[in-house]
Amino acid sequence: MDLIWQGMLEAFRLLIKGDREVIGIMLLSLEVSGAATLLSLLLGIPVGAFLALSNFSGRKLILGMVNTGMGMPPVVAGLLVSILLWRSGPLGFFRLLYTPSAMVIAQFSLAFPIVAGFTMAGIGQINPRLRMQIVALGASRWQMLLLLLREARLPLMAAVMAGFGAVISEVGASMMVGGNIKDQTRVLTTATVMETGKGNFSLAIALSIILLALVFAVNLTLTYIQQKRRPA
Repeated sequence: MDLIWQGMLEAFRLLIKGDREVIGIMLLSLEVSGAATLLSLLLGIPVGAFLALSNFSGRKLILGMVNTGMGMPPVVAGLLVSILLWRSGPLGFFRLLYTPSAMVIAQFSLAFPIVAGFTMAGIGQINPRLRMQIVALGASRWQMLLLLLREARLPLMAAVMAGFGAVISEVGASMMVGGNIKDQTRVLTTATVMETGKGNFSLAIALSIILLALVFAVNLTLTYIQQKRRPA
């Protein structure tokens, strides 16, 4: 309990003091995870909607891949991205390994199947009669899609929270493709692992508390938006 209390005091002190390194780590965590979540929304929502509304050969195989991806271990994602971005890899010429961009790619690979899966489930649970009614009223395919996404907005908001929560809290992929380089690729999770390994438990707990507070603040905001827009 003493360690936890000391960690809480250290977290409060670092934030009040405006410690440059800690603030930089926190901002980079938000930047990387926010970018990965945004990309996963831009690609995951259309893919999830397509899978929910289409019926084609091989659909079950793709559904199985999406569902498997929702539980992909971060170290596996980190390994795959590392191979792709390695100097001798197919994308090595971009020289992205051990950069924030590589971390965004790794985190995107984790968030994308989550967003696609939630979108697919959200649209799939809508009564098919509504879809037929929308078409009968003369709506185009794009108009029907937008109306269905509006009906599934609560599951979509849950997809945002689940995707962001998965990437902001992961450590394996970020460590493998980012390298935990000071002032370049060090985020809250990798910094916490490093400080724990050094036996600096007070600072590790402080960083963990800051991470939890950050995740809570983002999810509280999203939950407020979700509940505010919830149909009566």
